[in-house]
Amino acid sequence: MKPTLSELAVGQNIGSRSIDVTRTDLVKYAGASGDFNPIHWNEAFATGVGLPGVIAHGMFTMGSAVQLVSDWAGDPAAVVDFQTRFTKPVPVSDTTGTAGAVIEVSGAIGALDAEAGTARVDLTVTSAGQKVLMKAQAVVRLA
Repeated sequence: MKPTLSELAVGQNIGSRSIDVTRTDLVKYAGASGDFNPIHWNEAFATGVGLPGVIAHGMFTMGSAVQLVSDWAGDPAAVVDFQTRFTKPVPVSDTTGTAGAVIEVSGAIGALDAEAGTARVDLTVTSAGQKVLMKAQAVVRLA
């Protein structure tokens, strides 16, 4: 059931999820996005430029996080704006059959605008205990 503006309150939790990330996910994302920067797939290159290892694409992290909001809203088109700041990379270990990283996402209603018919959802996005996105906010148009 899709949420309605009248049933929401500032501070209300919309849910949370854990997203397992593998190196295979990064290769698939590179193919879909066209972003083949070797920091996202080549360990030697990534460490050679001072990173802790292969890191997830920022837009992969951002898209994974906002999925919580679009699922909660019941319609991806209801998300009319999404903004964030990237604060820390998400290192993805080279593993077989298990996640190389886990992204934790939780959301809460940050503001309601009855006139516009929108709710702002504030997301907390972490990996390995570090905030990887700051000021992650999605605006959702609701009935």
